[in-house]
Amino acid sequence: MPSIDLTGKAAVVTGSGRGLGLAYAHALAAHGASVVVNDVDEAVAEAAVKSIGEAGGTAVAEVVPVGTSEAADRLVGRAVSEFGRLDVLVTNAGILRDRVLWKMTDDDFDAVLTTHLKGTFTCARAAAVRMREQGEGGTLILVGSPAGQRGNFGQTNYAAAKAGIAAMARTWSMELARAHITVNAIVPVAATAMTETIPAFAPYVEAMRNGEPLPGFLRKGEGFGTPEDCAALVPFLASEQAREVTGQCIGIGGDKVALWSHPQEIRAAYADGGWTPDTLADAWPTSVGAELQTVGIPAPKFPEA
Repeated sequence: MPSIDLTGKAAVVTGSGRGLGLAYAHALAAHGASVVVNDVDEAVAEAAVKSIGEAGGTAVAEVVPVGTSEAADRLVGRAVSEFGRLDVLVTNAGILRDRVLWKMTDDDFDAVLTTHLKGTFTCARAAAVRMREQGEGGTLILVGSPAGQRGNFGQTNYAAAKAGIAAMARTWSMELARAHITVNAIVPVAATAMTETIPAFAPYVEAMRNGEPLPGFLRKGEGFGTPEDCAALVPFLASEQAREVTGQCIGIGGDKVALWSHPQEIRAAYADGGWTPDTLADAWPTSVGAELQTVGIPAPKFPEA
């Protein structure tokens, strides 16, 4: 197989000062792309740019909070002014404001939706405009989450945003197909500031930071690893080898890569002349309702002590 070569391509990675975003930026640069690093903290963004440069890559920083159209235009404009073009957008920027429904405030909800969902929309729109003007295709990589695929306790805002991102990936893959712009959502699972707060993972993350490898049951069984494990998917999707991959939700983490299914009907029943509440109640337990779908992210399976 030919190696992945992104030489001559320019990329924007939102929220790339640390964690998964930084890993994505490093992976793109390592394969030849020039990268606009984005963060809300100037020192963090500049440190990221320095680390990419020290590794032999090319990067510049654009410090702006993602969400508004103005921020999106600045990010795309920076790629064009520095590198002459834009070929890849990775919408990674995100925040958490976890609360159960009855305790979640309007500000909690709006802040997360603004960064994740509206930020993905505004950045993707600005990128699509530029890529269509260039007439050479491009790549949009939207960052989803298992919470958006299955829901997660205490994450009304985050799960809703990530579910919307998956839906936008499917929609935009159709709208941008004629322009040869691929659109996919990736669903990463990694040891980050967001996941290390999960009590079941905390001791393993701490051990990893002390130089111990993650055990195989986490890397394979749970698909849980480092941000760098997840980063391989980004250069692949940005490459010519993935030109036919679009409209997909692809999970990656640890030693595992997986394709998520799209929502679809799994069971149906019919009644001549339509349904009434009573006929639904009679038929439900043995037809459509015989085996209901689960919700939430499955609990990790740990070896018995």
